[in-house]
Amino acid sequence: MEEKAKVIDKAKKKKNNKFLKLLKKHKRKILMLALLCIVVYIIYVVVQLIKDPTDTVYVEMGQIQEEEMAVGYIIRDETVIKGDNYKNGIEQIKTEGEKVAKGEAIFRYYSNNEQNLVEKIAELDEKIDEAMAESDNLPSADTRALEEQIDSKIDQLYEESDLKVIQDRKQEILNNMTRKAKLTGELSPAGSYLQKLIDERSEYEKQLNSGEEQLTATESGLVSYRVDGYEEILTPEDFGKYTKEFLNDLNLKTGQIIPTSNESGKIIDNYYCYIVCVLDSDYARESEVGDEVKLRLPSGSEIEASIEYKTIEDDDYIITLKIEKGVEELISYRKISFSIIWWSASGLKVPNQAISTEEKAGNEISYVTRTRIGYEDKIIVKILKQNSRYAIVTKYTSEELKELGYTSQEILSMPNIAIYDEILINK
Repeated sequence: MEEKAKVIDKAKKKKNNKFLKLLKKHKRKILMLALLCIVVYIIYVVVQLIKDPTDTVYVEMGQIQEEEMAVGYIIRDETVIKGDNYKNGIEQIKTEGEKVAKGEAIFRYYSNNEQNLVEKIAELDEKIDEAMAESDNLPSADTRALEEQIDSKIDQLYEESDLKVIQDRKQEILNNMTRKAKLTGELSPAGSYLQKLIDERSEYEKQLNSGEEQLTATESGLVSYRVDGYEEILTPEDFGKYTKEFLNDLNLKTGQIIPTSNESGKIIDNYYCYIVCVLDSDYARESEVGDEVKLRLPSGSEIEASIEYKTIEDDDYIITLKIEKGVEELISYRKISFSIIWWSASGLKVPNQAISTEEKAGNEISYVTRTRIGYEDKIIVKILKQNSRYAIVTKYTSEELKELGYTSQEILSMPNIAIYDEILINK
């Protein structure tokens, strides 16, 4: 018996040794074959992924919206302000887009030969200071008081940023310097020379002031120096005049910035403005005056708007939108490209490809198929909003399901859709 076992064991060892030798001999071929199988499998998986990237998708919280691209003409209530000396050029007192009250100074025209006069006055100021320094009989109390006022106002200039205040401070300094010069000139032995300088300076200053023209705001609003001649054409008095022909004949370029004028300025009503656009969508057809929408402006910002006026021309709808916020963002433009967001909705977001339908008691019911550990469940969903790619869905109430034809037993056993559910995509 033992001998038989030894013989069998010896035969097994011999067989194993033979197999190992064979395996060693063909080891390279076997490895190559295994590697080839792996490569073929990987190629198969990649092809399947390219052909059908995914079979399922997860339910997520999200937002969808329906928007339409449009080109619009900006309509504003604008008042152009222009003075007599417009050929002299403008010095801005208020900056572009700054809010002002009625009566505030917004800009001034330069005086005739202003630069030359300013230089002559500066030269005379130096001569007057030199003459006063050489004077022996200075009325110390009055002069020191004026000097202290001059030094104080000069120090204040370094801390001031308001252009109007700076101009007022400069004028006060000049007035005090003139008073100081007159006091010195009247009592100094060299008074006749000093008085001559003072009189000459006063004459130049009179010429400078006589040619200056300062313009003020005729009403409250936003200041702008972008004046292009359309201020009295694109007005909000009559929206009915804005036909397709009227708008096309304006020959305005979309997105073009209005150039800055050096002759005039204007005040823009900052409470509201309008955008007139021509649309041909179903949403435009179904819209009504008073409807609320959102606009996405060229900057990317979203603002609220309402439909102020609507008319039909051929198969198009000419819609006037009223804007009450973001008016200042549009003051540089006459014609822009923007988006109208007709509606937006938030909630459980699923792709339309995951939604199927079935009929129940004459009603078309929407559902998705949920998969869990290899099991699939049909989940009835109520579509709240839907665009071309996605839908916002929720569950039906028991009362709604009964109206759709489901029994109490069916309702009790129904699963509900939830966030992170894995649902199938329809092929």
